[in-house]
Amino acid sequence: MMEPQYLITGAAGHLGSTIVRKLVQEGKAVRALIFPGDRSAEVLPEEVERVSGDVREKQSLGTFFNNPTGRPQILIHCAGIVTIASAYNQSVYDVNVIGTQNILELSKENSISRMIYVSSVHAIPELPKGQTMAEITSFDPDKVFGLYSRTKAIATQLALNAAMDGLNLSVVHPSGICGPYDSGHGYLTQLLIDFYKGKLFAAVKGGYDFVDVRDVANGILNCVERGNSGECYILSNQYYSVPQLLELFHQVTGKKAVNRYLPISFAKATAPLAERYYKHLNQPPLYTPYSLHVISANANFSHEKATRELGYTTRPMERTVADTVEWLKQANRI
Repeated sequence: MMEPQYLITGAAGHLGSTIVRKLVQEGKAVRALIFPGDRSAEVLPEEVERVSGDVREKQSLGTFFNNPTGRPQILIHCAGIVTIASAYNQSVYDVNVIGTQNILELSKENSISRMIYVSSVHAIPELPKGQTMAEITSFDPDKVFGLYSRTKAIATQLALNAAMDGLNLSVVHPSGICGPYDSGHGYLTQLLIDFYKGKLFAAVKGGYDFVDVRDVANGILNCVERGNSGECYILSNQYYSVPQLLELFHQVTGKKAVNRYLPISFAKATAPLAERYYKHLNQPPLYTPYSLHVISANANFSHEKATRELGYTTRPMERTVADTVEWLKQANRI
């Protein structure tokens, strides 16, 4: 039997590029879907076959799915827009929902042998604090908060419907992805940069479940081999408070600790102004009304199912922070 080819959407993104890097290290054949003009693709290994296309435009994806030899193809759909912005953005819906629908339809039409859809824990309805959230079997956008969460809920249900129709597909739900290789402005990456450069004078309390991108990549590749079709798997780590994270940053970098914490009520009152300010600077805001909701909400997710069925493991956050600092230095970003 011929060796499979891996098709990766969102291959230039933080998670996608990490998956690509690992597959290439393992000697796998990889085809990467790159958004036209995305310079982030420069970070991908030279062994990767790059194909230009836009998941929102079905007709642009023919080359990505081309398979003249009939070899098995495994598709990992990472493409998506993560946003903490308050304003409605049609592109978020178009990429996360319409783009996923296009990929699902073409996967069925082209007899993709295995597919992993990368959803998010945000697609799962929040339970009251003190309760643990685990995998669910159906998704409703009206039961989650915010544009991003709603689009991921819709797309996840589309993916499960496709699995019911015969597509060999599993869903994974990462929590807050962090770690090295983030060429963009992920929340924890930007927080760490600002802390390192002495730009973080105060913070707000709260926290979230943050997970190393490399652990998520490993979990996804394990899911390819061990995951059951039509099943969902949470790829989380554990809850970290903002003070815990900033203390870790201090210990790893030796930079000045942050000891001033603003009341969450004050942060919520000033969040709209801060969001407009950072938009004027063309920089991602560190906090918005949506992100403040997230770090104030229940973030107790269980990855017991993924651990049991996929062999999923996570590494200590200290190592993640140290490796991220080292990578940011190598990338001349700090």
